[in-house]
Amino acid sequence: MSDTKDHTKEKTQDHTGDQRSDLWKVVAQREISTQLRSKSFLVSGAVLVLGLVAMVVVLTLTQGHETTYDVAVLDETGTSAVELGDDLADEIDDGTKLEAEQYDDAEAAEAAVRDGDVDAALLPVAGDVGDDSDDSWEVLGDDEVDTTVSGALSSALSTVVTTANADAQGVDLAALSQGAQVQERLLDPDAEDRGLRQVASFVFVLLFYITALGFGMQIAATVTQEKESRVVEILAAALPIRALLWGKVIGTSVLAIGQTVVLALVGVGALLVTGNGDALTILGPAILWYVLFFVIGFVALASFWSVAGSLAGRQQDLQATTAPLQLILFAPYIVAVTAGEGVKTIVSMLPIVSTMMMPSRLAEGDVPLWQLGVAILTTLVAAVLLVRLAARVYERTLLQTGRRISFGEAFRSRSDA
Repeated sequence: MSDTKDHTKEKTQDHTGDQRSDLWKVVAQREISTQLRSKSFLVSGAVLVLGLVAMVVVLTLTQGHETTYDVAVLDETGTSAVELGDDLADEIDDGTKLEAEQYDDAEAAEAAVRDGDVDAALLPVAGDVGDDSDDSWEVLGDDEVDTTVSGALSSALSTVVTTANADAQGVDLAALSQGAQVQERLLDPDAEDRGLRQVASFVFVLLFYITALGFGMQIAATVTQEKESRVVEILAAALPIRALLWGKVIGTSVLAIGQTVVLALVGVGALLVTGNGDALTILGPAILWYVLFFVIGFVALASFWSVAGSLAGRQQDLQATTAPLQLILFAPYIVAVTAGEGVKTIVSMLPIVSTMMMPSRLAEGDVPLWQLGVAILTTLVAAVLLVRLAARVYERTLLQTGRRISFGEAFRSRSDA
């Protein structure tokens, strides 16, 4: 009989222990449900999404637009020159297009240029009577001719006329030009995409800063609010303090990571809808790394945002208790905007800071795998150490209400214990 009672007691204790070990899930679910019902959370998320979409649209309108120049011509030679010049103009200045407009005579073409119906005209010019000089051509404009248009038309016409003259004379132009081709080789083939990469780099840093700061301050504010209203004393009587910490950290991390994934998907969708799908081949890997580094970095810092809230006695104290964490986030932002490549390389491998800097570097170009490994490893190690340290400080400061506790005092009380 006694064995049966002991066995029943052990099962009850095990069940109770399992329930207590799962209490953090209750806190996490409460944090998630509360925020999802919060109008401020939904509005701020919507603002970020709309801002990201607007940024993609603005960049598309300002950088990816085409400029078409209409060119008046009189004959087939002029038309062929404009068609070839269209390809040359696009090579000279990406997005510049040429289109031929046929006119019956030079007077009509000049009138079209003067009236603004066309941007330029490509017209033959006959040599003087009795002069031995050959006929030539001119690019006609009103008050000016775009340099790209003029250069492309001149080069194209030269090619068209030379080819026609060689055919008329029975000359093998290909044989004459054999061995004279000049190829182009770039030492920095990614230079053409540098503008896009720099913008993406800045966006990654800015989004990380805004998201991590917003959700971090949210954690700190809710902890302080519960302390100031004495609700935390009721919660601490029913739940282990560490369960409160893990619940807040995990619940808020789920929301922050979810928002980051949504922003990444929205960014990809906006690029596809605006016809910038080619940019995904450049930025796709950087976007995936950004999400991964955000997960590691935010979880590492989330516990210390809770500590910052536990150190505050009232909401007015939060600016002081969260200042060190705000500095940790703001410093990489300044480095990303102002520092040189050498400094960025070193800083991007430091723990915690790397979560903001490494995605920025990945957006700007390739990063050696060993540097990625160092950044991930150091941040993971730092995350484990910071979470353990934060948990102990949180336990010692959460129930000290009515005054602000400095970081020095919090750490001294831990070391004295």
